[in-house]
Amino acid sequence: MDAGKEPVHLAIDVGASSGRVLAGSVTERGYQLEEIHRFENGPVHLGNRLVWNLLSVSEEILRGLHMAAGRFGDRICSVGADTWGVDYVLLDRNDDQVGPAFCYRDPRTRGLLDVAYSRMSRQDIFANTGLQFMEINTAYQLLSMRQECSPLLDIAEKFLMIPDFIHWQLSGDKCNEFTNASTPQLLDPQTCDWSKPVIDAFEIPSSIFSTPIQPGTKLGTITPYVASRCGLNSSVEVIVPATHDTGSAVLAVPAATFAQAQPDWCYISCGTWSLMGVELNAPNLSQACQMFNFTNEGGVGGSVRLLKNISGLWIVQRCREQWKRDGRDLGWSELSRLAGEAESMIAVIDPDDMIFAAPENMPAAIREYCKRTSQRVPQTEGEIIRCALESLALRYRMVLETLEQLIGHPLKTIHMVGGGVQNRLLCQFAADACGRHVVAGPVEATALGNMLIQAVGCGRLSGVDQARDLVRRSPNIETYEPHSDTATIACWNHGYEKLRQLTMGG
Repeated sequence: MDAGKEPVHLAIDVGASSGRVLAGSVTERGYQLEEIHRFENGPVHLGNRLVWNLLSVSEEILRGLHMAAGRFGDRICSVGADTWGVDYVLLDRNDDQVGPAFCYRDPRTRGLLDVAYSRMSRQDIFANTGLQFMEINTAYQLLSMRQECSPLLDIAEKFLMIPDFIHWQLSGDKCNEFTNASTPQLLDPQTCDWSKPVIDAFEIPSSIFSTPIQPGTKLGTITPYVASRCGLNSSVEVIVPATHDTGSAVLAVPAATFAQAQPDWCYISCGTWSLMGVELNAPNLSQACQMFNFTNEGGVGGSVRLLKNISGLWIVQRCREQWKRDGRDLGWSELSRLAGEAESMIAVIDPDDMIFAAPENMPAAIREYCKRTSQRVPQTEGEIIRCALESLALRYRMVLETLEQLIGHPLKTIHMVGGGVQNRLLCQFAADACGRHVVAGPVEATALGNMLIQAVGCGRLSGVDQARDLVRRSPNIETYEPHSDTATIACWNHGYEKLRQLTMGG
């Protein structure tokens, strides 16, 4: 960022593998965003548990804030954090942490969906929460404590999601922010408050929850300790963004409309995971939505993100790691080149098949899947990557068709945001597979959305419409049109029929 005089907003963006502190500002020309500090993150083993090392995360955040203070000084006016969903921290009456911050990958929730259904029917859980059913959801993490006769819930007096914990560390204010509070499968999507029927059915004390606050809310200024430790002005405000990272990413979609009853665009937040959905003005609690296991998550301005989780670029990332272990360190540009030169539609895989969840050798898993499904087996690096990317694009088409069925009308444009849009081949494949106009960018959508909602909270932007107008004016937005020749269309249609047959039993 330049050495101007615009106020600076610090965006803390923590993911399951790394975290960052970025500095951003709104200017007359648009916006600026710069990474200040990056650090590693990841679950660690504590006995037989898998937990998050939040003490290390907190120290790295303070280090990043100190670095930002050294660079921008009194220009810094606010700070806010976003993270992944579902994971949480419990505090007791003395504000001491009760037990560890469990990682959603810890196996304690295995098989708990059936236990949950014995307490409340699947239909009633969905009617009260509107959320997709996944064992990793907070509801089942908390239920596991009752199953294990853990005393933690009896000691706890406050429940904080991970970004709520970070904001408490920064401001001293304990709160639950709406977009992340929508991920546990404990929130009523119609009242935007906690669902007492589900909480009671799972024997969770309702007193530990706070009424969710909306993105853009000011919590107050940073604590004297944070100001002194980081060299920040004591007037720096803590402003909650959309604390669920996908919520922040969707805010940064350069769309011309916001939260409509009948949107004509959908989004794909693309990285290790792909989250594909539409932005609505009300939740979809239909029987079809439950049947297709879509989810209604909270967004900025009371909006609803009706979406589906897809297994993103995870497969490509794991292939690259395997080849690196084998002594072939291929860069992303080289892999894209090889995939672009490879033959199209050698085989199709279902990216969400469990065989690809955590195999020891991803290329071998792809070959085994193709062999098992009586397809040609891709051999070279280029063939394997092309197979993975084409299959992911075809999965987008399948989710797109379901989205259109759920909302009852066609979607004209696909907005792709996040790090995955740097893979230009995937963007073009998405356009070809779906037969839709694809708008790709921004890459830094999550951190950008975080920063922009802070600017809204400070009054420097009037709201979502003005924020998105700034994003649309960015020169880093690319468009992709589907190829219209008969051969290309026929090739993608043939691949799609393969995917439909492969997933028909799911």
